[in-house]
Amino acid sequence: MLFILMDYAIALSTLKQADPILARLIEQVGPCTLNQDRQTGDLLFALSESILYQQLSGKAAATIHRRFLQLYPDTPYPSAEDILNTPDERLRGAGVSRSKVLYLKDLAQKVLDGLPTLAELEEMDDEAVIQTLIPVKGIGRWTVQMLLIFRMHRWDVLPVDDLGIRSGIRRAYNLSELPDKKTVEMIGLPWKPFRTIASWYLWRSLDIKTVG
Repeated sequence: MLFILMDYAIALSTLKQADPILARLIEQVGPCTLNQDRQTGDLLFALSESILYQQLSGKAAATIHRRFLQLYPDTPYPSAEDILNTPDERLRGAGVSRSKVLYLKDLAQKVLDGLPTLAELEEMDDEAVIQTLIPVKGIGRWTVQMLLIFRMHRWDVLPVDDLGIRSGIRRAYNLSELPDKKTVEMIGLPWKPFRTIASWYLWRSLDIKTVG
C-alpha cells in the first residue's frame, strides 16, 4: 500500500504541474483511491464483469453482476465450464441481456480454447493486450481498457470513447459540447505517463457539484 501511495504522489505532482485545470480538479476531488476500486479474480472474472457493466449505470450493473455471481454459490468466481453449462434462461433470469449471454459464453469458450492468462497478458504492452482480446464477442477497446486500468493496474490508459471521461472533460474544461476522440487525446497528451490517474479524477469529478 505504501508503494501505491508513493506512486500516486509522484503521479499527482506530475499531473498538477502539467495541467492547471486538472490540478484544480485534483484538489477538489481529493486523494486518489483508485487502488480501492481495483478488481480481483482471473481474466474470465474480470472480463465478464466488464461485459455486464457495458452500457448500464453503475448501480444497475452492480445488481446484475451480483445476481450473476449468485448463480454460482459454491465458488467465488465461476469457471468457463460453469458459464457454458448455465442455461441461457438462468442467465437471463439474473438480468443478463440476450446479447450479453452470447458474449459471456463466447468469452468462456475462448478461455477454454486457450485465451492468454492474465500472467501472459502482463508480458504485453497495452495495445497488444487490446488486440489480443477484442476478437472475443462483445469485447471492444473500452472493455479491455477497463481491464488494463482496474485489473492489470496499467498507469497510462485514457479511454477516449468513455462517456464519463468525455463528460468530465467537457465540464472541467468548460467546453460547449462533448469532446470527440481527437479532442480527448489532445487534451490528455500532457497527462502522460499517468493518464490512468487523470481518467480516475475525471470520473470522480462527476460526483461533485461544481468544477472550476
